[in-house]
Amino acid sequence: MKIFDEEDTVFTPGTDETLANVRRAQSERASEAPGLTIFLPVNNEEPNLVPLHVKLDEALSTIGRTSEIIYVDDGSTDDSLKVLRHLASRDSRVRVIALRRNYGKMAAMVAAIDAARGSTLVALDADLQNDPADIERLLAKLDEGYDVVSGWRVDRQDKEWSRKLPSRLANRLISWVSGVHLHDYGCCLKAYRREVLQDVNFYGEMHRFIPIYAAHQAGARVAELPVRHHPRIAGVSKFGKLSRTFEVILDLITIKYMEDYRTKPMHLFGYVGFYMFAAAGAMLLVALVSWLASAGMVASVSVVSLFVLLGFGVQSILLGLLSETLMRTYYESQRKPTYHVRERIGFDEEATRATTNATERVGARV
Repeated sequence: MKIFDEEDTVFTPGTDETLANVRRAQSERASEAPGLTIFLPVNNEEPNLVPLHVKLDEALSTIGRTSEIIYVDDGSTDDSLKVLRHLASRDSRVRVIALRRNYGKMAAMVAAIDAARGSTLVALDADLQNDPADIERLLAKLDEGYDVVSGWRVDRQDKEWSRKLPSRLANRLISWVSGVHLHDYGCCLKAYRREVLQDVNFYGEMHRFIPIYAAHQAGARVAELPVRHHPRIAGVSKFGKLSRTFEVILDLITIKYMEDYRTKPMHLFGYVGFYMFAAAGAMLLVALVSWLASAGMVASVSVVSLFVLLGFGVQSILLGLLSETLMRTYYESQRKPTYHVRERIGFDEEATRATTNATERVGARV
């Protein structure tokens, strides 16, 4: 049965919802935890939110499970938050987390995962390119015994050279390095069992690698399912920059390091050190031979310079990995969140007050 009234989809962003409406909607929320949590990171998606919520309502009406919908406003500069307040005042399933600034997609997803109450979690984008009608199929696949079901945009509606081709190459590389073979790591539409996410810590822009974390750290069974994909009709894409390709490679190096050498980093650093010493000895031998022969000195110097630069490059990567380890220790030892909340809508007031106080204490220490 549909809950959201489509007659309420006309919304004027300049009009704030009254506090009474929001509190009335809060009082209608069920006290028991829902079976399903839908969560969506939002960044400047004002024109897409109401049509998306209508589609979500239609999809959830056919599933037959108790549910909640968590929208995380990741520092939007348009009227997205006002639209979300409007939705929260009219649909008792809606809960809204407004972050203090733009922390990135992964931090927004972590905020939603932290707040989720459902035993099953489904993530999707708020740009109307993912189809909420596919949620039911993801859940059916999950019920076959899988722990993570990832969407595969077979007929992806994006530009070939700037989006689809780099994505295909990246997916093959990620599958080869991680051992978790998926065709479409970048698809946000995924379903998870709560238990495979609750003990995993996420940082940076690692959202596309969640199936790898779940498989390696929690032993999750991962499946892939073809899903529909629609062209963007409003708003501006936040992806597609060439720099993101290099960021994916660097993130993949981090994941490989954390999985293989997290508890034995000296095995990696030690072997690299031995190889560098061996290379240095070889270069010393070449330099001595060239000096004795009084020939090829320029070539020898060039070779030595090449290896010196190579050494600096390797050192940079290793220092980056060391920094990643220190950063995770910094956050996890003090239980610091990777985001700060400005406002929560649709949450229990006492829990919200406790969370806000904790966040303020964290913010004071940062």
